[in-house]
Amino acid sequence: MASTFPDDSAILTALSNLEDPLRRRLYQYIAEREGPVSREQAADAAGIGRTLAAYHLDKLADAGLLNVSYQRPAGRGGPGAGRPAKMYSPTTTEMSFGVPPRDYELLARLLVSAVEDDTTGAIRAAIDSAARDAGRNAVDKTHGDLMSALRECGFLPHIAEDGVIRLRNCPFHAVARDHRDIVCGLNLRLIEGVVDGSSCHDAHPELSPQPGRCCVVLHSSGYVRNDDTEDGPDE
Repeated sequence: MASTFPDDSAILTALSNLEDPLRRRLYQYIAEREGPVSREQAADAAGIGRTLAAYHLDKLADAGLLNVSYQRPAGRGGPGAGRPAKMYSPTTTEMSFGVPPRDYELLARLLVSAVEDDTTGAIRAAIDSAARDAGRNAVDKTHGDLMSALRECGFLPHIAEDGVIRLRNCPFHAVARDHRDIVCGLNLRLIEGVVDGSSCHDAHPELSPQPGRCCVVLHSSGYVRNDDTEDGPDE
């Protein structure tokens, strides 16, 4: 996700907004969409009125958790088209807070650097194996459900219009910026482990790097696009 880090007071203010279950649900819905979300879409997804949704969405934006933009409905433009709709999308600012302070990113960078410096390939092989095991362990917690396991790992999966499962977030983005080849390969092995342990055995993960999302996509005939709040398998 991001490149800037707010100070501790700003982080606490932002995270406190997610204590509210409704705001948390609205934020998760928007975070998992392919593009900006309107107030009406968010209200429908949460099962609440537009006015209430607007209030909570603006609070999330004020806290720095959502970006706000404006756009006209598709196919409408020029005089008489009406006012542009207010749209919301996840901010790209990465936030973390710990008491006492911890620096797990530094540890990750050290480990990745060790992989890059290893000329035998032994460290890379060990990490690939550990990543697959971690993926299998993640899917154990979700009773074999692929999408839930991907969410458990922090990937924010979404079934795109072309039927491909795209991952809206890279959980290791901060390290991937400087060590892309290693981290993307680790992501692929981790997701292969998720697929191995899931009930969706026909899913095929592959590297397909694109800006703003994880470098891995999944192809599976077992899932279909669902524009509601959840994506599910084809019955």
